[in-house]
Formats: sequence, structure tokens, C-alpha cells
Amino acid sequence: MLRFLLFIPLAFLSFICFAADKNRLLLATTTSTDNSGLLEKINPLFEDRYGIELNVVAVGSGKAIRLARNGDVDLILVHAPDEEEQLVEDGFGIERLPIMKNDYVLIGPKDDPADIKGSKNISEALSKLINANQTFISRGDDSGTHKKENNLWQAMGIIPKGSWYLSVGQAMGQTIIIANEKQAYTLTDRGTYLAYKDRIELNIIFEDKNELSNPYHVILVSPEKYPHINVNLARDYSNFLRSESVKSIIRNYKLHEEILFHPY
Repeated sequence: MLRFLLFIPLAFLSFICFAADKNRLLLATTTSTDNSGLLEKINPLFEDRYGIELNVVAVGSGKAIRLARNGDVDLILVHAPDEEEQLVEDGFGIERLPIMKNDYVLIGPKDDPADIKGSKNISEALSKLINANQTFISRGDDSGTHKKENNLWQAMGIIPKGSWYLSVGQAMGQTIIIANEKQAYTLTDRGTYLAYKDRIELNIIFEDKNELSNPYHVILVSPEKYPHINVNLARDYSNFLRSESVKSIIRNYKLHEEILFHPY
């Protein structure tokens, strides 16, 4: 039976016990894959095929990578490319492989008070937001989305601060809710936006699938660093995610008649 776990510090020991159980696999993944509902379609098939229990910890990519670095999970499915590469380079992760991608979008009030629609690129869009002194809600949680946002500001040579910038330290879904309540702008992955679309009054204001591409990779935790890791079952899951049958599920998974992810 597929189970999603809330990550709290007191759970460290139980996580290690989970990883040591050869009939149980512990996956840390992003809140975006959790919010989308995609894993609820995929993971039970893996559990049935292998007769095991798959536990999922849904957190930001930064925290998922820290869990891998600490040996508290068997593998991760995340979207923070620079930190993923560093995890592998440092010897804590192995067999980093692409699974799927979607894109980030800038969402905001329907009347677009910053007049962002029609911007040539994301830098122009964010510059208009700042110049119009419109509120931007940042996840502020070291997630993959937060890291992408920081990269965008850095590329513009801007340190975001001031009354227009609100860092909330929340997962993507709650960040969207806060942006909706304040009628503000925020950066989100497309999948989570679609999952929350019926609950909010914000629209996609800017999108660019190339400039704002959002790739997801699977990484196994190194058994050389942590011998208790269930590496064989983790490898089975990685292969399963990249199988043609699962690619078909990913390719055809939709919300509001829109495809959420594109498999590699």
C-alpha cells in the first residue's frame, strides 16, 4: 500500500529502519510530484509487481537532497539540477538519470496589474513586476522552485528585498494559496498550478517552456556511503520509472485537459 510520510526530525530512526527493510522502499520526492497526483497512479503498480511497500516523503528538493546526503532514504526524485550534480560529485548519490520534465510558469492576478503579459522573456516580466511595485510571493523553502527563482534573480543581478517581496517558507500549494489571497504573483511549476486551478483566481501571466524548463531526475543513495540502503530495490524503481509502460502513464496524465509532465 502506497504511503506518504510527513517528515519530522523524530522520524529519523524510523526512516533508517524503513531503508533497512528489504521489503520496503523509501523515496523522497518533491511536493510538486505529490501535489500532481502522478505518483498515486504509478507507485501502486510498482508495489504490486514487487510485493513491497513504497513509502514517499514529499518535501522540497533541497530537503530531499539533504535526506539523501544523510542516508535517510533509498533514493530521490527531484528537480534541482545543480544540487543533484553536487550530490553525485560528493559521492552520496549514484545513477542520476532523467525521468520527465515540465515547466515553471509565472502566475498572478487576472487583470495583471504589473502589465507582464507580452513580455519577451522572464527577466523582462520580473522587471515589470518590480517597477510596478507588485507583490511577489516566494516559497523561500530551499525547494527546486525556490532555487530556480533565486537563479532568475541572480541572472538579473537583483537581490530581491523590500515590501514587494514576501518569502513564506511554504510548499508550492500553500504558496499559491497565499498568492491568491493577496492577489500577488508567484513562480510555480505548471503541474501544481493545474492541481490548484479550481481553488484560486490566478492565471498564468508568463510562460516559456524553453527558458523555464523544469527537469526531474532520479538518484540512488550510494550504498558505499550507507550500506543499509536498499539499493537493489531502488534500482528496480529507477528502471520502472524509465520503462515504456510508465512513460506512457506520464505522457497521458492530465489535469484540466493539460499534460503535466513529459517523459524523457
